[in-house]
Amino acid sequence: MKRVSEHQIIWGGNYFIDHLEATKGMIVWDKGRRGLKFADCEIAWTNIDEPCRIYSYLWDGMRQEDMKNKEQRIHPTQKPVALYRWLLRCYAKKGDKILDTHVGSASSLIACYDMGFNYVGFEIDKEYYRLASERLAEEMAQIRMF
Repeated sequence: MKRVSEHQIIWGGNYFIDHLEATKGMIVWDKGRRGLKFADCEIAWTNIDEPCRIYSYLWDGMRQEDMKNKEQRIHPTQKPVALYRWLLRCYAKKGDKILDTHVGSASSLIACYDMGFNYVGFEIDKEYYRLASERLAEEMAQIRMF
């Protein structure tokens, strides 16, 4: 990624700490739950020269922060579209092209589409690619009333 992009945000960066340089710009997604079987938060490494930031958004099985617009879960490490919208507001600027090398459920691509960013995404798993493509196409088929 470093070869093709100026800035990177890598979810699960705490698992690759031996392969990434030290940074002050970690991002923490607080999932709004404590002490259950799964992690209370997820951590992303970033080379963006910003202080560490925390984004809180409930994401616990059937419970989600925005139950009126509940997202269907199609991937085990799926993240909410709202998280990616927040990342784009905080870390991207108009004209940036967003590269997601591990698309998974297409949450990042949906956020890019919604916010008018150009994007490129890759997914190696054929079934997740199919599901993510369907999810993105469904989002793009919605009529926008601004």
